[in-house]
Amino acid sequence: MSQDKAPLWTSNFILISLVNFQLVLVFYLLVIVIVGYSVAELGASTAQAGLVSGLFIVGTLLGRIIIGKLLNRLGLKLTLLSGLTGFLIFSGLYMIPVQLELLLGIRLIHGFMMGVASTVLGTVIAQTIPVTRRGEGIGYFSMSNTVGTAIGPFMGIWLMSHFDYQMIFLVSSVIALSSLICSVFIQPPPIKSRTSIQATSQASSKLAQYIEPKALPIAVIVLLLTTCYSGVLSFIHFYAQDIDLVETASFFFLMYAIAILLSRPFTGPLMDRKGENIIIYPAIILMALGIFLLSQTQNSVMLLTSAALLGFGFGNILSVCQTIAVKSTTLQRMGLATSTFFIALDAGLGFGPYFLGMLLDQIGYRQLYLVLALVSISGLIWYYLLHGRTAAKIQTSSE
Repeated sequence: MSQDKAPLWTSNFILISLVNFQLVLVFYLLVIVIVGYSVAELGASTAQAGLVSGLFIVGTLLGRIIIGKLLNRLGLKLTLLSGLTGFLIFSGLYMIPVQLELLLGIRLIHGFMMGVASTVLGTVIAQTIPVTRRGEGIGYFSMSNTVGTAIGPFMGIWLMSHFDYQMIFLVSSVIALSSLICSVFIQPPPIKSRTSIQATSQASSKLAQYIEPKALPIAVIVLLLTTCYSGVLSFIHFYAQDIDLVETASFFFLMYAIAILLSRPFTGPLMDRKGENIIIYPAIILMALGIFLLSQTQNSVMLLTSAALLGFGFGNILSVCQTIAVKSTTLQRMGLATSTFFIALDAGLGFGPYFLGMLLDQIGYRQLYLVLALVSISGLIWYYLLHGRTAAKIQTSSE
């Protein structure tokens, strides 16, 4: 069977996507819940509650950095099961009443376990997908993230309005258990060359032991654009209060997810046929337009149109950049390439709101989104310099 006809929707592909969806679902469900829990049950200040939320992403970053180096040495299946077991244990610890300081530790290690598990999942999916369908396959796989980011916040808000915190933490633990059970049936592809793995682990550069240098250029683009998007993710609720569109804002990320789901069946195969540039350049423009429209929003239609533009733009940027990262290196270093991509993603989402919050002390929400729209459009230049021009030459020579 040719690679072009090689099956994509295998049981392995579906299981990996399902486990990833459940991880993302728990993460976003708890993001909604944990701040209110910290304030209401533990008497935390707003700043302390923000730290409780943010430490999860710090832990995720640490997990990705450390496991990226050790992944080939420990083995994919063992690392995945270990990460998901830890994720389940620390999901359950929220049900035990603790002091704020201990909760901070739980959040940090919980995030670490997610970083370990999700890095393995990204590596296995990259090795499972047929090479000539990698853009399409990673595009569909990343939809598990998209659906999780849409359902998680809705689920968290609904549970908070109907149940107490103990029940919410029980639900998240059951989902974590389900992800562990599903992972037992995942069959990672065998690592072909032990010698080459040992050679790569003895990289001359200390940096190359933790990240993949070949994936760094696209990681810079991810960091830049994800930081811009973090301003939307973190402050849309407060902005909606300012412009009196709170009810509509509750559908913002649902519209964002719908736009990604509608576009993904076309963008993945198109990238495989025509290369990444044909997707990335329009996507950056759409993202910048979406943030600009957000800065000018006066009514519900404008707000939801902004969400759709961000879905068509930023939502597709992420899947294409992940594909670029794993294509940039050898099979043996795909784990590090995947880790490098997610480190940039997590750093943008985790630290972006802090720096943008400092900027908000000086300017308003509309001005912030105008600035972010300008920074986003500058991504066209950075992408061209760091990757786009090289990709164009490769695509031209292959045609």
